[in-house]
Amino acid sequence: MNFLTRLKILPRWIIASLDSLILFYCALFSYLVRFNFELALIEQNDALAGSFTFMIGGLLVMQNTRSYEGIVRHTGFRDGSNIFKTVVINFVLFLFLNFFRGNFLNDRFLLPTSVLIIASLSSLFMLIFYRLLVKELFVYLKNGFLVKNLKNGVIFGAGEAGIIAQEAIKRDRESVFNTIAFLDDDPKKEGKNIDGKRIYKGLEDLETLVSDFGITELIIAVRDLSVQRKNEIIDECLRLNVSVCIVPPVDQWINGGLTAGAIREVKIEDLLSREPILLDNPRIHQDLQGKVILVTGAAGSIGSEICRQISHYEPKLLILFDIAESALYDVQQEFKENHAHCPIKIVLGDVRNKKKVKEVFKSYKPQVVFHAAAYKHVPMMENYPEEAVHSNILGTKLLADIAVLAQVEKFVFVSTDKAVNPTNVMGASKRAAEMYVQALNEYLERNHKKYHTKFITTRFGNVLGSNGSVIPLFKKQIMNGGPITVTHPDITRYFMTIPEACQLVLEAGIMGEGGEIYIFDMGEPIKILDLAKKMIQLSGKKIDHDIKVVFSGLREGEKLFEELLNDFETVKITHHPKIKIAQVPPSSYHKIDGQVELFMDMIGKNSDDQLVSHLKSIVPEFISNSSRFEVLDRMN
Repeated sequence: MNFLTRLKILPRWIIASLDSLILFYCALFSYLVRFNFELALIEQNDALAGSFTFMIGGLLVMQNTRSYEGIVRHTGFRDGSNIFKTVVINFVLFLFLNFFRGNFLNDRFLLPTSVLIIASLSSLFMLIFYRLLVKELFVYLKNGFLVKNLKNGVIFGAGEAGIIAQEAIKRDRESVFNTIAFLDDDPKKEGKNIDGKRIYKGLEDLETLVSDFGITELIIAVRDLSVQRKNEIIDECLRLNVSVCIVPPVDQWINGGLTAGAIREVKIEDLLSREPILLDNPRIHQDLQGKVILVTGAAGSIGSEICRQISHYEPKLLILFDIAESALYDVQQEFKENHAHCPIKIVLGDVRNKKKVKEVFKSYKPQVVFHAAAYKHVPMMENYPEEAVHSNILGTKLLADIAVLAQVEKFVFVSTDKAVNPTNVMGASKRAAEMYVQALNEYLERNHKKYHTKFITTRFGNVLGSNGSVIPLFKKQIMNGGPITVTHPDITRYFMTIPEACQLVLEAGIMGEGGEIYIFDMGEPIKILDLAKKMIQLSGKKIDHDIKVVFSGLREGEKLFEELLNDFETVKITHHPKIKIAQVPPSSYHKIDGQVELFMDMIGKNSDDQLVSHLKSIVPEFISNSSRFEVLDRMN
């Protein structure tokens, strides 16, 4: 039995030998049947010689059809067709030999025609049957007793993807998934069977299956399943303490074939309360191909993904600019391994360093700039407002001014939804930077109509998995056994994935004509408490039993609800239904330039209160919340 567990693929000579024996004994059996088991008649017709000849003929045909080369435990339709071809050719061969011997040699037939027919039919049946028997034996050995602790599960989806998933599970010797049934929303499939497993309608019988069979796993295997339906399935599974896995998109496994190992656990990204936003603009390739492109903050989660996506558009040179030494080195190594086709230049530097920034523009002459460098952590910037002003406002101004002098074609500024009606220093600093680049663009349009740098802003919400995102924090807290800390039971946030966010940035760079602030239709906001609970359940833990949720109170500068538009902003639609332009009246360039310049004199000299007070004068809608700076609002 141990030999069988170690044996993965039977050698070809064993298959050919088994096939030969089957051909011989099927022919011998045919003689017995044809002559009613009368030994005298069987000996008279040379049954042994005829059977041996039938076997030799089959072996010769097999050399042509190669029917013995298939892996028996993976027997499928193609293997069956090869066997059918072998038997038919062998049958026709003997018919011809019988005809030739009878009409030209006046000799007896090699095999009586009736025996030939019975032998061909019985051998066809046996050759296919024993392969299927061996295939099922391997499954039985795996599921019956060789693998311990099998997990009973169901597959949601009785279509092609579900069948492929079932086959992948059966083939995988390491899989412990034992399929009990299929679920499908199509009422026409209800009550039918796949591979001996009954199909049930939708989620109606899932609770009963959990109770009767101890279902602990569910695999979602439906192509193009809506996010709403996926969430319904996941919510029901979480209610019943059933673990959920999902079959990845076809393009991720089609070349190598689906394996049980490729079926992944549900990620929090799968729980977005909207359909993923997909952009496919051929102009991106046209506009970025052959150009020198600078990305600041290139070692961050957003900046590095922007670089990855740009690498597919064949730039002449991609400049990765960041102050974080270790993270920048990691991105450099990644590009060497996975994006070696893209020429890159690594620049370790600070966007606040005028000399360094000038050197980069002078040496490499970038034509497009994606400015993602910023301080984004709300409580941290509330404690260090000078750093937020210095990096997010003055750093952006420095980069933008030098880009104009260097005649950069486009400058795409990565902003945040926290810049909308800001309640914290970080959001207000990003809003002030938005105001500056928009006013600068309007000034250039009026005074340099033909040739000037076009400034475009992108504004989006929280990014799943980014540095500073709540998701990595929750994952770490779950790994440490809890508790998960949520600031407030009612706090909500908009979320998007990193690739979505970076697609928006690239799309804006192409669509933008200068002065726009692009925003996404990000669906409904997600309640952070619900997110935390789902993450606990998806990790296989129980809320309050294994992992507790505690409320820590709103952090400095934090607000309950994020917004995508200011009270005075309206939106304009674009060619893409999910992308809109916030129509924000630009500030006077000379006014905002003077206000920002004043920060340069204040840095290192004035107090935090004075810096924030000046920031509030630039961004009048900035009202502090849960912050030491609330007193400044009461003074105005």
